[in-house]
Amino acid sequence: MGEARKIPRHLQKYVVDQQYEKYTAIDHAVWRYVMRQNHNYLKDTAHQAYVGGLKSSGISVEKIPNVTDMNKALEPFGWGAANIDGFIPGVIFFDFQAHGILPIASDIRKLENIQYTPAPDIIHEAAGHAPILCEEKFSEYVKLFGQIGSKALATSEEHELFEAVRTYSNLLESGKATKAEIEEAKTTMDEKQAAVTEISEAEQISRLYWWTVEYGLIGSVNHPQIYGAGLLSSVSEGRSSLTAAVKKIPFDLQTVIETGFDITKPQPQLFVCNSFDQLINAVMEFSKTMAFNVGGTKGLDKALRSNHTATIQYSSGLQLTGTLRNIIKGGNGEAIYIQIEGPSALAYQNTELTGHGKTTHQDGFGAPIGKIAKSIKAIEQLSDDELKGIEVEIGKKSTIVYESGVKMVGTPQHFYRNDGKLLLISFKDCTVSYGEKTLFHPDWGTYDLAIGEYITSVFAGAADSEQFYADLEEVETKPLVRRELSELEQLYGKVRNIREKQKDDMEQVLLEVIGKLTADFKEDWLLRIEVMELLVKHNLMPDQQLLLKNQLDDIKLLHEEFPVLIERGLMLTNA
Repeated sequence: MGEARKIPRHLQKYVVDQQYEKYTAIDHAVWRYVMRQNHNYLKDTAHQAYVGGLKSSGISVEKIPNVTDMNKALEPFGWGAANIDGFIPGVIFFDFQAHGILPIASDIRKLENIQYTPAPDIIHEAAGHAPILCEEKFSEYVKLFGQIGSKALATSEEHELFEAVRTYSNLLESGKATKAEIEEAKTTMDEKQAAVTEISEAEQISRLYWWTVEYGLIGSVNHPQIYGAGLLSSVSEGRSSLTAAVKKIPFDLQTVIETGFDITKPQPQLFVCNSFDQLINAVMEFSKTMAFNVGGTKGLDKALRSNHTATIQYSSGLQLTGTLRNIIKGGNGEAIYIQIEGPSALAYQNTELTGHGKTTHQDGFGAPIGKIAKSIKAIEQLSDDELKGIEVEIGKKSTIVYESGVKMVGTPQHFYRNDGKLLLISFKDCTVSYGEKTLFHPDWGTYDLAIGEYITSVFAGAADSEQFYADLEEVETKPLVRRELSELEQLYGKVRNIREKQKDDMEQVLLEVIGKLTADFKEDWLLRIEVMELLVKHNLMPDQQLLLKNQLDDIKLLHEEFPVLIERGLMLTNA
């Protein structure tokens, strides 16, 4: 049995109230249509964990799930669920999953986007992601992926592209944007896309996620089964994925991370893994190339390109969090001094050092890397006596010269140690220089010398997220606007009521609904199918069934997607 999921404080900022009562009867009808279609099709084509997992994860075909209920239902599988406000950055999304929490966007696609929406919605995230998490190996893969993916460094251009994609997708789904606004957002998105000229580790790992967790197939190329959430939640793509129209490629890590994707179009090819173990091995293999495992100047270069919060870990174990702004390199091209801009913090084993948070280091941080001259041992291994031997002593003016040429002169005030290693020396009246360049001036206050001969790890985000992001504002839940239900929403509600409560006056109410649809809502196909389902099930009013059938035939001509949507809906009216 799993334990209840506690949402870490730094992630609580992205969590919003689901406001379950905001869903209209039309929203529930959209959910029900997609779920009935997918359940009918996927029971034979999805991984065997899917159908059982639907029930186990607290998801009903009949109505939109309540995320609180899902959170309880997922507990035995070591997972929880949290409601988030639409798009969140990839690092944050992975961070939720690393903590065993499925982030779920509460909005639901509009009826006109019933087949597919590029914006995150509850059909994709609840019905797509949750059921398959009940499969033990896959669950292990997704959590492991979260732990690794949350450390991936993106470029600054990719961060900007993410914001542009979020804006564009939200405008498309809002239904309130003007054509000009949508076109402007699309142009901005295309410009930001064109500016992305290199493929970061964050992009590569996003591709691995996309072609597995979102759009993965499992089994053999000739007989694959669906497990990817994008396929499990899309009426059209789920079906087309197993046809010859979509190319099937055996899963291979290198090919996958070299294959880009477009979230606004159906996927032209899909990758088939032979087992979830193969995916676990792949993400472990990929992680060996990432900056959090490689460290060094290579890792620092990635952090510099990201222009976002990152953590740099020294060989002493000291962790420095902030936005890397400059790297000074020696003649051999290796980093010898780093400069962080803006609020910075120091930590050890992901716990902030007392007195070394963002308020202390709000104006940045500078730190050397490398060996000190004339010392056989690494500086982090020197005892107080050994430091005294090289004339570094509390309260006495001392000079430390690095092999790189970086030099500091000042009076040590405090040695900060942990687990027997020296992490930090605090100096007053300190000057730090490199050649003719002054890197720190005594007037700037205390100089905290970060100790460490080399950089072991560089990763996205903060070492101690709880402290570093403690002052971030929470995402505001937009107040629920109470409004009058439209006439069409009221009609959907009446039909839903009949289906759930089986009233005695069913025939009379359905006749009224059909009359209203015929007079005022000539283009609505979904409610007609819901009415037809009740008439067929109870063997009522064959003349009205014929009328609806003829009306649906006329509606099919109004949009290229309607014939398929209507035919599939009618197929299940007597299911």
